[in-house]
Amino acid sequence: MKQLILASQSPRRRELLETAGFKFTVSAIQVSEIPDENLSLEAQIQQLALEKAKALVDSGNILKEQGFLLLSADTVVVLGDKVLGKPANKVESAQFLRQLSGQKHRVITAVCLWDLDSGRVAKDFDQTWVTFRKLSEAEIQEYADSGDGRDKAGGYGIQGTASKFVAKIEGAMDTVVGLPVRLVERMIEDNGWVVDRR
Repeated sequence: MKQLILASQSPRRRELLETAGFKFTVSAIQVSEIPDENLSLEAQIQQLALEKAKALVDSGNILKEQGFLLLSADTVVVLGDKVLGKPANKVESAQFLRQLSGQKHRVITAVCLWDLDSGRVAKDFDQTWVTFRKLSEAEIQEYADSGDGRDKAGGYGIQGTASKFVAKIEGAMDTVVGLPVRLVERMIEDNGWVVDRR
């Protein structure tokens, strides 16, 4: 039986795992999210998810060979061929919303699972298409001023008040929130891992 460790401070990822019935602990450290531009976008995001897990392993904060399975994830918003990360401030948050207004974009979340007993690593990703309705400047400013999108890829959180900006979703909602739970469950099953659940 594997003990799941979530290598993320995201309250949204915690909530998704809890809702799915997983038992887990949280242990995460900050890593610089600098993508390798020699890789495809999907490969870059999977690599960033892996680096989050690797940073935790290298930190010595968790003991190896104790039945632990590390779970890390990384999410990006992609408009055309442009990646929108986390906005630096409310000015950039507003800029992102103006770009997304009336547009269809992709949200990609990569998942990494690392078995600390065997050293086996599994990586994969899921993507969802999101279409925003046309936003007014007043809506953009109000949302940017609220600070709700500051720590989120693309400058918005779909599970919060930004849900009213969405005209259409094609794919899994939890991929946009930050953790595609069905993908996690499939990866666990495909690798023959048995994870502690409530």
